[in-house]
Amino acid sequence: MNFEIEDWLKNQLEEIQNFVDEELIPIELEILHSDFFEVEPRLKALREKVKAKGLWAPHVSASIGGCGKSLMQLGLISEVLGQTMIGHYVFGCQAPDAGNTELLHKFGTDEQKEQWMKPLVNGDIRSCFGMTEPATAGSNPTLLEASAVLDGDEWVINGRKWFTSSADGAQFCIAMVVTDPDESKHKKASMIIVPTDNPGYKFIRNISIMGDVGSGYFSHAEVEFVNCRVPKSNIIGTVGSGFALAQERLGPGRIHHCMRWLGICRRSLNEMISYTKTRMITSNKSLSDLQAIQNWIAESAVEIEAARVLVLQTAWTIENVGFEAARNHVSMIKYHVANVMQRVVDKALQSHGGLGMTDDIILAHFYRHERAARIYDGPDEVHKMVVARNLLK
Repeated sequence: MNFEIEDWLKNQLEEIQNFVDEELIPIELEILHSDFFEVEPRLKALREKVKAKGLWAPHVSASIGGCGKSLMQLGLISEVLGQTMIGHYVFGCQAPDAGNTELLHKFGTDEQKEQWMKPLVNGDIRSCFGMTEPATAGSNPTLLEASAVLDGDEWVINGRKWFTSSADGAQFCIAMVVTDPDESKHKKASMIIVPTDNPGYKFIRNISIMGDVGSGYFSHAEVEFVNCRVPKSNIIGTVGSGFALAQERLGPGRIHHCMRWLGICRRSLNEMISYTKTRMITSNKSLSDLQAIQNWIAESAVEIEAARVLVLQTAWTIENVGFEAARNHVSMIKYHVANVMQRVVDKALQSHGGLGMTDDIILAHFYRHERAARIYDGPDEVHKMVVARNLLK
């Protein structure tokens, strides 16, 4: 198992790191503390710079407008971009657009690709993904209540979704809804494209995340479908394939998530190191001279490196052996890396004292928003149960 990367990729990762350091980190707090729609022109200008460098949309092939990276390569890029909350957006590979693009590319019709996928890849429009519901267990999508009934040549959709990320400003939603309640639990649901200007689609609110409502790409919305009529042709794949498509979408995506989290870890560790070296506690002694701080730095460093190797091993297995062979490891990295990230961010925040609690630096934002990593895409407890059951077999 060899994780050595080629020289061209090393150079590209260095180029991306320089862009993150020079163009993104200096403005990230201003962007995050402003209304998204007011700063979107600035982000668009940065996106154009990325396109000019040939680094746009690394998650999709060059044939449809991206720069076509493998799973391992994309993971390494995600790690670099994850150091700032605006990294993935500026490089055109942010969730949920990245996953929606991949769904449409693999399973969409020619018409769906032309109308929705191409402008999405190009960054001309944005999208959202509606699966999680307020009244059902998000960890079990077979329990969905939102439904779509075929009426002639139209689907009539009713139901409510929440944590529909980036719905604020999205041009379409891919909704996972029950289309055949009498089918087996894994064949009940389908995925259907819903334009957000449809009169039956209702934007309810952006949900406050530990006090941060957010807007645009940096938001999580509650939406409702009220007798929402869309053409029969808006279904993705086949009727009843929703659960399978969700697994297709979420599985490899966990590599990207975990590598992004490791980028957050790396950034948090660097913030802890740089701050504690310069924060004086006496006339000749800095925070970094304290053994407790040194322990935090050492513990964080080893946790990051160990978690990184586990993620890379999982990505290598998926690419070289197949997803089935890596299924247990995919669950392992999901809960392990999420917890490593929480511990590293917490130590970094603690090392900054009162400053760490403020929005004058990035750590409070990481702490607020990334606590959800232990919940979304399956909570820790579910993934641990999956791993344990497989081992007990």
